[in-house]
Amino acid sequence: MAPQFVFPSTLRDLERDPDGDDEGESLRPQDPIAVTSLRPADLEEFVKGTSFDLSDKELFCIEEQDVFNNIYSLVRDFTCLPPALKFNLVEALRSNLSVLLPNIDSLSRASMSPAPDGIPIIDRIASHRNALKIYSFFLLSIVLTEESSADRGAGAKVTAHGRKKNHVYAWNWEAQRGRIMNLVATSLEVDLTLLFGPGGADERYLSFVSKCTLVLIENQNMLKDEETRNALSRIIGAIATKHQRISQTSASVLHLIHKFDFTVAHLAEAVAAAEKKFGDGSLAICLIREIGRTDPKDYARDGAGADNVGRFLVELADRSPKLMSTNLGVLLPHFGGESYKIRNSLVGVLGKLAAKACKDDDGNSSTHSMRLRSKQAMLEILIERCRDVSAYTRSRVLQVWAELCEQNAISIGLWNEVASVASGRLEDKSAIVRKSALQLLITMLQHNPFGPQLRTSMFEATLEKYKEKLQGMESQSPEECEPENDHSLGEVIVGQDDSISDSCLPSSQDQKDQDPMVADITNLEQIRALVASLESGLRFSTCITSLMPILIQLLASSSSTDVENAILLLMRCRQFQVEGSGAALRKMLPLVFSQDRSIYEAVESAFIAIYTGRIPTETAISLINLNNDCSIGDLAALESLVSSLVSKGEVSSSTISALWDYFCFNISGMRPIQCRGALSILCMAAKSSPSILGTHLQDIVDIGFGRWAKEEPLLARTACVALHRLCEEDKVKLLSIGSRVFAALQSLVTSLSLPEKIWYGAADKAISAIYALHPAPEIFAAEIAKKSLNSAFSASRMDDVTNRVELETQNGSSVSAVSATKLGRFLFVISHIALNHLVYIETSVKKIQKQKQKNDKSQTTNEEGQADASKNSEAQGINAELGLGATVDIAIESLAERAEREIISSSCEKNLIGYCGPFLSKLCRNLTLLQKFPELHASAMLALCRLMILDAEFCEENLQILFTVAETAPSEIVRSNCTIALGDLVVRFPNLLEPWTEHIYARLSDQSASVRKNAVLVISHLILNDMMKVKGYINEMAVRVEDEDERISSLAKLFFHELSKKGSNPIYNLLPDILSRLCNQHLKEETFHSIMQFLIGSIKKDKQMEALVDKLCNRFAGVNDVRQWQYISYCLSQLTFTEKGLKKLIDNFKMFEHALSEDSVMNHFRTVIAKCKKFAKPDLKVCIEEFEEKVSKVHEEKKEQEATMRNAEAHKQRMGSLDTFLVTKEAGQGDGNIVEGEASEVIDPSVGSNAEDKDNMPECSDNIDPSLDSNAEEKECGDNIDPSVDSNAEDRENMPECSDDIDPSVDSNAEGEECSDNIDPLVHSNAEDVENTPESSINICSERSQTASTFTESEDNSAEVQSARTLRKGSSRSNVKKITDPVL
Repeated sequence: MAPQFVFPSTLRDLERDPDGDDEGESLRPQDPIAVTSLRPADLEEFVKGTSFDLSDKELFCIEEQDVFNNIYSLVRDFTCLPPALKFNLVEALRSNLSVLLPNIDSLSRASMSPAPDGIPIIDRIASHRNALKIYSFFLLSIVLTEESSADRGAGAKVTAHGRKKNHVYAWNWEAQRGRIMNLVATSLEVDLTLLFGPGGADERYLSFVSKCTLVLIENQNMLKDEETRNALSRIIGAIATKHQRISQTSASVLHLIHKFDFTVAHLAEAVAAAEKKFGDGSLAICLIREIGRTDPKDYARDGAGADNVGRFLVELADRSPKLMSTNLGVLLPHFGGESYKIRNSLVGVLGKLAAKACKDDDGNSSTHSMRLRSKQAMLEILIERCRDVSAYTRSRVLQVWAELCEQNAISIGLWNEVASVASGRLEDKSAIVRKSALQLLITMLQHNPFGPQLRTSMFEATLEKYKEKLQGMESQSPEECEPENDHSLGEVIVGQDDSISDSCLPSSQDQKDQDPMVADITNLEQIRALVASLESGLRFSTCITSLMPILIQLLASSSSTDVENAILLLMRCRQFQVEGSGAALRKMLPLVFSQDRSIYEAVESAFIAIYTGRIPTETAISLINLNNDCSIGDLAALESLVSSLVSKGEVSSSTISALWDYFCFNISGMRPIQCRGALSILCMAAKSSPSILGTHLQDIVDIGFGRWAKEEPLLARTACVALHRLCEEDKVKLLSIGSRVFAALQSLVTSLSLPEKIWYGAADKAISAIYALHPAPEIFAAEIAKKSLNSAFSASRMDDVTNRVELETQNGSSVSAVSATKLGRFLFVISHIALNHLVYIETSVKKIQKQKQKNDKSQTTNEEGQADASKNSEAQGINAELGLGATVDIAIESLAERAEREIISSSCEKNLIGYCGPFLSKLCRNLTLLQKFPELHASAMLALCRLMILDAEFCEENLQILFTVAETAPSEIVRSNCTIALGDLVVRFPNLLEPWTEHIYARLSDQSASVRKNAVLVISHLILNDMMKVKGYINEMAVRVEDEDERISSLAKLFFHELSKKGSNPIYNLLPDILSRLCNQHLKEETFHSIMQFLIGSIKKDKQMEALVDKLCNRFAGVNDVRQWQYISYCLSQLTFTEKGLKKLIDNFKMFEHALSEDSVMNHFRTVIAKCKKFAKPDLKVCIEEFEEKVSKVHEEKKEQEATMRNAEAHKQRMGSLDTFLVTKEAGQGDGNIVEGEASEVIDPSVGSNAEDKDNMPECSDNIDPSLDSNAEEKECGDNIDPSVDSNAEDRENMPECSDDIDPSVDSNAEGEECSDNIDPLVHSNAEDVENTPESSINICSERSQTASTFTESEDNSAEVQSARTLRKGSSRSNVKKITDPVL
């Protein structure tokens, strides 16, 4: 019997000596052959001989030492073999193993009977076991060797050993690899109990096979081959399940899942296949529990691993839902983990299980009810997860709901709850959540179970009808109920089971004819079910209808995905006839001007799908109706769309023909408004294809200016637009009937047939058409101006008109004799002609210059001869150097400037408009008159602004009145017009308007929201287009960020957003100045915070943030206002701090140290510190903690100092009150010793017995000692009073009256004094309860106070007060001092 083969770790380990003799003698190679040293012929003979031995001898010949040595030598150097020899060797080994496997099954039968050849059954089993292991080992070694060489790209090519041969067998390694691995998998699935005993297969054998399998799975290219991939899955399942290596296999599988994302789906497939093949889900259960036992923090740290694990769980739930549902409880605790990826996967698992639960109908009623309860619990978890903290999880939940909706896995009872959740997520702060919510609502509409029409009114009417029927049936017995057929039921019931497709939506009439359920609705229970279904449908319809305002807001979102999906949802709502969807869809038209290409394409696609159909007449009428319902802004968007679609061929020629039929009244039942709409659409189409209008010139003139124009006033204006857009050839044709056309245009301008509001627009287009069509527009326009002038002033000759205008400007009362309407129209005509004439001059100059360039070019090309051409070019070069070539251009430009000045000339030779200029200027200055006629005021100011645009001198003369009207006009329309005109004037004459910049910014503070909105638009246009510099008044624009009008706030935010994109972000340079000015505007704290948070958020560069730290910290140094400290510290807290920024903040500690005493400032610095801790590295965290301790310490010290100062002040006040009380008491005791005299002397009662000293007391008539008397009631004091002794005078209501003099030491504080000089506030306290203080005279000469005050002058002229309590026993009158000057 051959020695036993023991599996080594690697192929080369067979040549090494065994570590021990525990397993006895083992089969090893002895003296292997060096295959690489053989010649090609010898090598070929050697391989063929070995292959012949394998095929000719018995299967167990591989146990023979010679055969084993040969095979080992070939496998060791397998990469050096030619392809043909590789094929021979692999086929020999593989075929022998494939024959060996069936023989293993025959051993069980052979063990029952004696061996025919006399070989014991034990030896045969050992030989089979040995051969199985050897064949498996060599085949797997070949696979590993070949794959490793393929990965290295170093596969040896034996081409230098001789001539090339055409091999009979082609070497296809992929096919061979698949066969080998499938054979190994089959060997593991065979019953090996007889070979290895009841203990199972050899551990080393299984370990080697498992190791090779896992190594191969790590190769991504290996898994692309389906045969190999399936074989590897079988091996994993067999080793884990059949051979009971679950723990080892699960650990290996989890390792692969964590490290290699491409293995996730294949491993899930292998695990699920093992459960199905062997009926044992132990491997899957072990993996699920191992995942559930993992610490959630580990998944939070390993994001890639968590993602792979989550995908594995979802794949496994899809393939083995029952197995996953029974072990789901192990995974649910991870919903509370930090990793959103695991939560996302669990949400996906719940979705898969819920969908499978709906499709699984197996089992009895008890299992069915249990399955429903389980499904309901899972759906409730999904509802709860819609409020997850992570936006990714919320988005994933909504996606899962959409998948369930597509699979019809949501019941009607839960439908409205899901719709409500999705509606709420439309206002989520995350764009990906809003996108998922929009897509969910689109899916719910498409698969809704309530029918193809979701009109709320329809549901309400039908529900009311069936509620009445239900009440009637409930009042009767079931036997009395008669069956009724109500075909309107089909409108609601249809579609409950099947989802509504996009392409086939049957009408309600078709449903009436086809509904098979109508006859079945006969009993009470069915009616109740129908009512419940109708109520659910009504709630769903109401929910979708209420979304229209939110969807309109999403159309203006900065996220392109919001806009695109909102458009799709609105289109779906329109398809299901949801109320308000059509009006909301019209809001998307302005998005055609979006710079985002995806948004433009979404709008264009939606427009094509909604308004352009296959039938031309329907397309035409839908476009006409849309045009008639659009606003001015929507018309501009519609024009852009229509012209673009015409150029792309999306609007067919048959649609154009249908529009002409509507315009020409060729279709019965047409109205003039539809005629006007058709012409308007044709004008839009003519923008890209002007030849469209040329075929119906006569119809445009006849209908546009005929009798239909009287019924539809806007028709004439649209006809003027059509004439203006004619191509050049058609304009030439029009001159043949020009007299009639121009007469109609002139009549349109000068007549009063049109209403006033419509006339202005029509006259505008008519004058523009005249300048575009007439060969001499200035002559014809002059005639129109004269007729308009005659109509306004009823004058026949120009001289009389001139005198009349001058008289009217001097006598304001005569203006009332002129019609304000006619005067307003005249001013409009004059100003609009002047403006069009300016455009006409510029257009003519460009034509002349273009013609000159064309002539010069043709002259150069017509030169004949090389010499003449060279001479000509040389002459042109000389002329260019001398500047002679530019003389023609200079002459053209000078003529153009002269023509522009002549429009409104201020010289003595005035033309028609020049005469009107002074009149208009004086009229606009007569504000009292214009306030009586608001419409005339608007026309006059608009005309004045237009004339100001024409001439710089005229503009400079009238700037004062323009700004006065812009600020003080009572009409917000006038102020808005002036604000818009200021923008045009800044572009035209920037130097003239530069000194008025502050007044332009002042329009941002207007009381009217309309004026503020126009001011924001004008200033935004000027600054963003570099037509006006950003001055120091930009803070007014910043205030508009928090404007009460939401539209103005949005425009201001848009301005700063666009401004931040220019250059190096000008907001960074403007921010300190804006902060300074906002601090002085006394804004609300919340308003200031919102403004600065928005502005700072637009700064993205780290260097700018770091520089702002320095700038803001330096502002603390020069500010003493607490409110400004709070504002600056708040701005610091809004910055994004880098490591450099934090170091700068720490370095500038001295700048803001004094401000840390305020609690609000300290809170902002705490916010900064908390923000820095989030990104800080360990080294930086130590620095942050030190800074935090330093800041907290200073804050506490400042608070202690403030507390000490407050305590000292309170103690000082208490001591002053005590002194006052004692002095008051002594003054009351000595009241009887007061002696009256001519000098009004006051004698100290403590020395009243010393009579000899009284004779020597000096008279003190006008002298007051200011060191003692600091505050006396109702005394007049002309000098400075020292209030050092003036404390609190309390409880002195009972002070005795003094006839002349009062001791000043007692009177320390009194009310009602009149003092013209300064009073020291350090000692002057509250004077209370002194209303009854007696009158005192002027002379005070007593020195008997209980408090002696000593004043010492310091260097800064501050007086220090030192009080000493002394009890004086006596005083003489000789000690009284006469003081005339105050003590300082």
